[in-house]
Amino acid sequence: MFVESGSEVIMTKIVVNRCYGGFGLSPMAQKMYLKLIGKDCYFYKQTKYEHRDEIEEYVRTSMKEATENSFVYTVTKDLGERTNKLPNDDFWYDGNLERTDPILIQVVEKLGKKASDRLAELEVVEIPDDVEWEIDEYDGIESIHEKHRSW
Repeated sequence: MFVESGSEVIMTKIVVNRCYGGFGLSPMAQKMYLKLIGKDCYFYKQTKYEHRDEIEEYVRTSMKEATENSFVYTVTKDLGERTNKLPNDDFWYDGNLERTDPILIQVVEKLGKKASDRLAELEVVEIPDDVEWEIDEYDGIESIHEKHRSW
């Protein structure tokens, strides 16, 4: 919040990605976010594929390995050491988060650079609260734009 010519201007915080690649939370940030909303966090990587192995298999993995491997799934339920299916109800995807989510903002502000996934550079941007805005994206790089009409 800041003061402009004697009147208080309320600001809105928004999380955006500032590099090529796209929005993504690191496994550490995912785990922190889920903990703050009261959910568990488990990471699974796929080790067998139906088209090749005639069966799907996912193996629970550590946060360290999840950080080093880009193809890891996050779930909110312990599915054991191995599973053949990731249930939709327990699958968690950070791309569904509202960018103004106060818990998301808290996680990004607290972790700083460690909040960003390998192909992301997350930043909290503040804009005046009365601005109608949208996120513009080009090859993963995002910026905030005031909404306007276009034809």
